[in-house]
Amino acid sequence: MSKQKINKLIIGTKNMGKLREIKNLLPKNIKTYSTSAFNLRSPIENGKTFKENSLIKSKYFSKKTGLICLADDSGLEIDFLDKNPGIYSARWGGRHGDFGKAIERVYRELKKKDKNWKNKKIRARFICALSISFLNKKIACVLGKVEGYISDKPKGRNGFGYDPIFIPLNQVKTFGEMKPSQKHKIDHRYQAFRKIKKFL
Repeated sequence: MSKQKINKLIIGTKNMGKLREIKNLLPKNIKTYSTSAFNLRSPIENGKTFKENSLIKSKYFSKKTGLICLADDSGLEIDFLDKNPGIYSARWGGRHGDFGKAIERVYRELKKKDKNWKNKKIRARFICALSISFLNKKIACVLGKVEGYISDKPKGRNGFGYDPIFIPLNQVKTFGEMKPSQKHKIDHRYQAFRKIKKFL
């Protein structure tokens, strides 16, 4: 399957921010479809890792549509919180995936652990697992990550999710403050995409 050039695929995410970023990374000759075009609900993500959840999504959406599927599972690991929220990153935003609430929860949990957490460098990383599947068959599954630390307050309105509180290593701005063109050169999704693009 991977020997053939892929000319159309479904992007297996309901998250509009992710959909936009993935479309920007894909070669322009690939026709993309969103899950909403097929009116599909998301599968239950009961994997234990980013890779497992990414594969659950890419296989599910491919079987539902008969198209090759590229799916992403990503999230934020904070060392000080025992690598949480991790695979539960979206779920920290509650039923409606409200990342304002998720960010508040991050700060609440950090304060519970240490009232003076703002005076420390809180190490964190964004992780992205990208997978390509056709029906029940995995074509590829890769991991990308970007190391950094947590900002003591949300900054910037760009990006989505936890972007306003994540400062990548060797940078002074959060992902939320960066222009998309700058963020997309260094972020976890770009790192994963570099590994998976040979399959496209």
